[in-house]
Amino acid sequence: MDLFYQLIALLGGLAMFLYGMRVMGDGLKSCSGGAMRSALAKVTAKPALGFILGMFVTCMIQSSHATIVLTVGLVGAGFLTFRQSIGVILGANVGTAITAQIIRLMDVESGATGLLYMLNAENLAPLALIAGIVMIMFVKKSAAKSAGSIAVGFGILFMGLIYMRDAVSGLSGTVGGFLMKLEGNYILGFLTGAAATCVIQSSSAVIGILQSFASSFGLRLCGIVAVILGVNMGDSLSAYLVCRIGAKPEQVRTVTVHVLYNICAALLVTAVLAAGRATGIIGDGLWNTMLDSGGVANVHGLFRLIPAVLLLPLSGVFARVAEKLVPDKPMDPEERDIEEGLRELDSRLISNPAVALDQAAHLIGHMASVARDNYETAAGQLFGYDGKKAEKVDQREALLDRMADATNQYIVSLSPYITLAAHTRSQNFLIKALTCFERIGDLAQNIQHDALRLAESGETFSPQARTDLQGSITVVGDILALTVDAFLKDDRGQARAVEPLEEVIDDLVEVMKGRHVARMTAGTCGVTAGIQYQNILQNLERVSDQCSDLAIYMLSRDDTAISGQEHRYLHELHHSDNAAYREMFRKNYEKYFRELHLDAQNIK
Repeated sequence: MDLFYQLIALLGGLAMFLYGMRVMGDGLKSCSGGAMRSALAKVTAKPALGFILGMFVTCMIQSSHATIVLTVGLVGAGFLTFRQSIGVILGANVGTAITAQIIRLMDVESGATGLLYMLNAENLAPLALIAGIVMIMFVKKSAAKSAGSIAVGFGILFMGLIYMRDAVSGLSGTVGGFLMKLEGNYILGFLTGAAATCVIQSSSAVIGILQSFASSFGLRLCGIVAVILGVNMGDSLSAYLVCRIGAKPEQVRTVTVHVLYNICAALLVTAVLAAGRATGIIGDGLWNTMLDSGGVANVHGLFRLIPAVLLLPLSGVFARVAEKLVPDKPMDPEERDIEEGLRELDSRLISNPAVALDQAAHLIGHMASVARDNYETAAGQLFGYDGKKAEKVDQREALLDRMADATNQYIVSLSPYITLAAHTRSQNFLIKALTCFERIGDLAQNIQHDALRLAESGETFSPQARTDLQGSITVVGDILALTVDAFLKDDRGQARAVEPLEEVIDDLVEVMKGRHVARMTAGTCGVTAGIQYQNILQNLERVSDQCSDLAIYMLSRDDTAISGQEHRYLHELHHSDNAAYREMFRKNYEKYFRELHLDAQNIK
């Protein structure tokens, strides 16, 4: 039974670990991605700088495992590219050796008030959780809440590591005693070191066990060489198995490089030791030297540092091998078009603003199409939730975010080269346009979340509510299609037709809200379904608002009377006797109200 409970505890720790990684990744995505990605890109632009960063981070948190997980999370969130992560991975392998040096230099209990002790996982995890929850609960700024999510995820991740380690702490004595009997059996020593690290989930813990026995009884160099190499390999294998669960191809490549590096490092160290023994450079006296805790720490550090320095120039080779082993998943036509559009944002074109602005407009056209498709898919979820469709909506939303970030940075980078007023107007318009389409994507995801909550509640809408909702979805889909078509064709006539339809939608939504309140009062629709219904209508109305904003931006681009006075223009338009506007409003009002069997006589 003890073994059973230890297994449950181990799996529980793994669950915490994975959940912490997810929370941390979500927090990273909600941060100011452009600024963070830019800073990380500057630090990791070269493998040597990434190496120093990985070593520094691992020294601070005393866990190469956590550094690897953090790096994989950053790659998945888009803050690091796969190739930028390689230097960090190699640096993390060296940084973990610092823990052994700390164990050598200070006793944890006697140093309980020291600064280094505060960096132990047992102290770092609760500190991260406390800091995170304070930022989430007591700081109102959104940036602080995002940082709090990262800290909480980080703390949960560490707690999971601690829980996994503690779940098998009873095995430490058995494992340590067995390691003492491995002198001369190098294959068994290697396998034992790897297996112990995979089980305990901490190379530092296994090295610590070796150090404790070396301090008490002494261990021969020949007896621990293979074990330490196995520990290094086990560290990479355990990270690989955990981090590849549900990971993207670029994340799998990152942990694959970790494994490839440790295989090469083990082969390199083995070859050097074999050559040393064969040539007599490593004599019997040195080979059979008794090591204390410091000696184990030094051997471990050398086995980590020397291969990393020698193999760092081969980062490109590791990258190419990993890309061969882990190919990209086949992309659907939509994603492939977007990737091609992103490649069209060529930095070499920024000195020619006219061409560069056209390229940016072309990619924003892709954003428009993706936002429209995502709205249609998300709206369909309200009448039958499908998990696969939900994944597609989330995937498209991620693509929209990527396109928005890349295009915004590209357009802003043109500023030093723009000299014509027309180009300045186009630059400002495109930034506003991509913002509108990105927000429409967010609203589509909001609608899908409403659909999920409705499905989880088990409640459904009444037949009349479903009919009203379908009608609202249709008219918002029509205004979105009109807006996208106006943008793609740069058609001012279509842009002028958007606002009359948006005003009809405002009236229609108000009527729908009133009708649904009446149904809730009569008991026709449940409370939970009623709340979701109101949320859905609000998100639909906000989609039409974004369409209105974009249409006005299109008109203001070449009309100085509107530019900078958009709100006043709309107010005057709504209260004017503009014959064309009133006629378009009347036709739309009659069409959509009568389709929903509503009173279309009292047209304002």
